[in-house]
Amino acid sequence: MERWKGRVALVTGASVGIGAAVARALVQQGMRVVGCARNVDKIEKLAAECQSAGYSGTLIPYKCDLSNEEEILSMFSAIKTLHKGVDVCINNAGLAHNEPLLSGKTEGWRNMIDVNVLALSICTREAYKSMKERNVDDGHIININSMGGHRVVPSADEHFYCATKYAVTALTEGIRQELREANTHIRATCISPGIVETEFAFRHHNSDPEKAAAVYESIKCLKAEDIASAVTFVLSAPPHVQIGDVQMRPVEQVS
Repeated sequence: MERWKGRVALVTGASVGIGAAVARALVQQGMRVVGCARNVDKIEKLAAECQSAGYSGTLIPYKCDLSNEEEILSMFSAIKTLHKGVDVCINNAGLAHNEPLLSGKTEGWRNMIDVNVLALSICTREAYKSMKERNVDDGHIININSMGGHRVVPSADEHFYCATKYAVTALTEGIRQELREANTHIRATCISPGIVETEFAFRHHNSDPEKAAAVYESIKCLKAEDIASAVTFVLSAPPHVQIGDVQMRPVEQVS
């Protein structure tokens, strides 16, 4: 990770869970991390914790609604002005709504597409543009996917969400191919966790907290820090090594 010291990483959805753990880990490794979310209060608190801990990097909170392209473009413009540009883009933000395929509301489907698919694609495009403008040839785009992007779980509440994560699987491979066609050494990686104990289930099952809690009580789940460790592993790979897809499950997870 030594070569990443002082360089700039964007982490989307950095206020809680995996995003917060990734932001902390990268700051600890000496990176300048722009952490974005709709609510930056928790990111500001995390930034203060990182500073108090004496980490060599810096966490810069940035308020951004990723379902709004204008806000994303404004964020990249600010990063260019204040920090020159993005060297690493961690597309972590994602959400799920209980909207089955046969009875779900279009609004919920659209929100999942806006955040899980379009925001990831816009951030990737803008990060690549930033790297290209500055002749950065060793940048990295990491998409935080899900095991739901590799198999459809037998739960109607998750089917549309899984479809958006299958899109992330395809997008990551498409990005890798386009980067090769561009004759660049910028890399693209997908990290696909199984069940991770975060706020995700409580947001997904917001009307049934008992159902959400049961998700995490059934087995010993992954922790957000486990995913952060995978991110640093991927970033620390030698420049000639392309890690395509890291699939991570709790040992006790069946599927």
